Amino acid sequence: MTSDTDDPHTSPMKSAISPEPAPQPKGARGTPTSSFQSRTVPVSISGLAAYSAMAFPLAFAGLPIYLHAPDFYAVTLGQPLAALGAVLLGLRLFDAVQDPLIGSLSDRFHHRRGMILGAGAVLLGAGFWMLFHPMEQIPLLWFAISVLLCTTGFSVVSINFQTLGGLWRTHSRDRTRITASREAVGLLGLLAASVAPPLLAGLSGKEAAFHWLSLVYLPFLAIALWLLLRWMRQTPVNEPPANVRGTGWLKLIGDRWRALFFGMVFLNTFASAIPAVLVLFFIRDRLEAESLTGLFLLIYFLAGALSMPIWTWFAARLGKMRAWQCSLGAAILTFCWAALLQPGDITAYALVCALSGLALGADLALPPAILADHIDEDHRQADASRLFSVMAFQSKGALAVATGLALPLLGLAGYQPGGTMTPELGFLLSITYAGIPCVLKLLALIGLLWFEKDLALNKSPV
Repeated sequence: MTSDTDDPHTSPMKSAISPEPAPQPKGARGTPTSSFQSRTVPVSISGLAAYSAMAFPLAFAGLPIYLHAPDFYAVTLGQPLAALGAVLLGLRLFDAVQDPLIGSLSDRFHHRRGMILGAGAVLLGAGFWMLFHPMEQIPLLWFAISVLLCTTGFSVVSINFQTLGGLWRTHSRDRTRITASREAVGLLGLLAASVAPPLLAGLSGKEAAFHWLSLVYLPFLAIALWLLLRWMRQTPVNEPPANVRGTGWLKLIGDRWRALFFGMVFLNTFASAIPAVLVLFFIRDRLEAESLTGLFLLIYFLAGALSMPIWTWFAARLGKMRAWQCSLGAAILTFCWAALLQPGDITAYALVCALSGLALGADLALPPAILADHIDEDHRQADASRLFSVMAFQSKGALAVATGLALPLLGLAGYQPGGTMTPELGFLLSITYAGIPCVLKLLALIGLLWFEKDLALNKSPV
């Protein structure tokens, strides 16, 4: 590990007063570093809190946009579900495709990152407000425009938000703390989003509930943005000089380390996306426990949030890559158990939710921290937004592929959600929900072990 005085970056102040520019050192693979250098600084709790706050409104927005809004437009405004579903499918595809473009533009104008974050937050907030205050003359078009604004704003903010965490000028050992804190706050935002709409609906009715939801959401978003911008002014971040341009996409993704890393990330993400798509069907039609769906999801997300300190501890002692391998092993055993569950296995499935939530914490915290280490070691600060946009693209792409494959395959086998379940269909649903993800995660684990030397970073594993 590089020491505080041995870090390959110079302070901006020193560069500004130096009569001659310092020669650019070379990175681990011969890539020039940015033209400034500075000492790494420890991460403070207040800094983590200020940075991580934005994760709450980002995560909170997802459920209302994709779960509650279609129901709101169908029930309140009488829009056909097929049309709403088609609009959402098209927007999801567009949302995934635009991530690399957002990453490229964010890297190109990284010296304006504060303005980019502000613009993204405005799009997200405006779209969220519009979504639940529809123009009744053109409801379907209004729905499409609102969701487009929401998803675009979300992508702009989240990609730059994650990039800032990856560029935080700190010790390698602190990067897991950064990602773990961010993702824990995000899971709390997701939990709040699952509780708030039904709670507000019980107090004021469904239509008024979403008015109050959007009214409360905007100040949360504004406060989080203010905290993040304030954090940016006070925290050292390894942004490259404004005139530095990044690497071309083909060369960027074609690098062996990045190709292997993103390949393993996609395998793992795809494995997790399949049960995410099928969880409601599995609980209702396989376990026959639809009334407990909320409790199971609460256990899952809460376990994920509470697991973050555990994975931070493991990463500090075993290394991030080894900790990720351990989490995959735990997830494989958990999915094997889930595939064997029978109707009525309520307690067992609650334990499965808790254990898979622990693995979720590792999936959220460790890969972004590993990528941040790579960016620092390979001096890819000028490409950071694009690299994090690849992870965003993979996450959305994996969910789209899982949705497009899992349900149609089950449908071809005769499965009808909510219909009569034969033992054969129950077994098929279990295999699809847990067996296939188990195999995919096993392949990801084998890949991480097989290519361990290729994926190793030159720095200390912590």
